[in-house]
Amino acid sequence: MAASLTWHVVGAHQTSNHVDSPIVFDNSMIDPRQTNDFLASPIPALNAVVHTVKSLQIHGILTKKLAIHGALLFRDLPIHGAFSQFAHAFGYKPHQIIGIVVDRPLLALNVAPANESPKEVLIYNQNESSQVPHAPEYVFFYSHKALSKGGETPISSSLELFHRAKKEIPEFIQELTDKGILSRVTYKFDKQYTGGSTLQQAFGKEFLEGDNDGVMLTHRLPAIPGQPGTGLPTLFTGLAAYWKNSQEGNGARKEVTKQLYGDGTPIPDKYLEHLAKITDAIRHGRQPWEVEQSDRVVLASLFDGDSVPGAYGDGDWVQVVQAVDD
Repeated sequence: MAASLTWHVVGAHQTSNHVDSPIVFDNSMIDPRQTNDFLASPIPALNAVVHTVKSLQIHGILTKKLAIHGALLFRDLPIHGAFSQFAHAFGYKPHQIIGIVVDRPLLALNVAPANESPKEVLIYNQNESSQVPHAPEYVFFYSHKALSKGGETPISSSLELFHRAKKEIPEFIQELTDKGILSRVTYKFDKQYTGGSTLQQAFGKEFLEGDNDGVMLTHRLPAIPGQPGTGLPTLFTGLAAYWKNSQEGNGARKEVTKQLYGDGTPIPDKYLEHLAKITDAIRHGRQPWEVEQSDRVVLASLFDGDSVPGAYGDGDWVQVVQAVDD
C-alpha cells in the first residue's frame, strides 16, 4: 500500500480557517509497543477527537496532508475498541468490497481484521486489493494490541518504488505503461488457504448447487496511476508480493492470483525480482513475529475515493499517468 518516505505522527493540532495553516507533526519513529501507552495518559474523550477530525476535514486539511506525505500516523487516541467512529469521522465513502481474495470478517461498521493469515505466512508489501480493478483509495490501520517483541508491519512507498524502478529498470516501466497488467484470480467455494476468501465473500452473492468448482476472472489493471492530490505517477501493484509467494513455495496461496502483461504475455522474472529487491531496500519495519497469534490485533478500515483507484463504476477506474523522462 502507498505510504510516505517519512512517517508523520499527529500529536496535536493547531489550525485556523486557512487550509494551509500548520498542524503539529512529530517526525519521530514510533515503537509499536507504545500504542498502549495511551491507556495511562490523560486524554480527551473520543467525541472530542472525532469533532476535531470533522472540523479539520471541512476544509479537507487532513486529506491534503495525506496527499503530501503519503501516510499520517496518529497516537494517544482514546480508542479502546473497534475504531470505526474515528475512521468514519474523515468523511470518506466506505469501500465496497468486490473480488477480495482474503478473509475479512466485519467487527464493526467498515472495520475488520487486517489479515487472518497465521503468523508463519509472509504478508509482503503490496497495494491493497491490487489484484482487482476496484481498490480502496484510503486505508486505515489501527493497532489495538501490539506485540511485546517483533511483528511490525512493513510499509514502503509506491511513489519511491516507481521512481527507483523507472531509474533502474526503465524498459520494464515502459512495458507496464504501454500494456498495463492482466490479473487472473481464481475464486472457489471453499477457502484455498488459511486466511483466504471464499467465492461468496469475494462477491457477496449466493451460488446455486450444481455450479462448478469455482471461477477464474481476468481483470485488466493499469499499473501506473496518478496519486490523488498530486498526480504523481505511482506503481500500484502486488507484483513483488506475488513473485515472493511463488519463490517461497506458499502452496495454494501462490495459485490464487497470477499477473501478466496486458497483452497476456508473462512478465520476466528478472523484473519481478528487481521490484522485490527495491521494495526490500525502501521498506520500513517487518520484524519477525515472535509470539502467539492472539498477541497482535491490527484492524483495518477501507474507504473509496473520487479518483485513484476510485469508486466502482462502469467507466475506467483510474487515470493512467504516462511515464516520461524528467
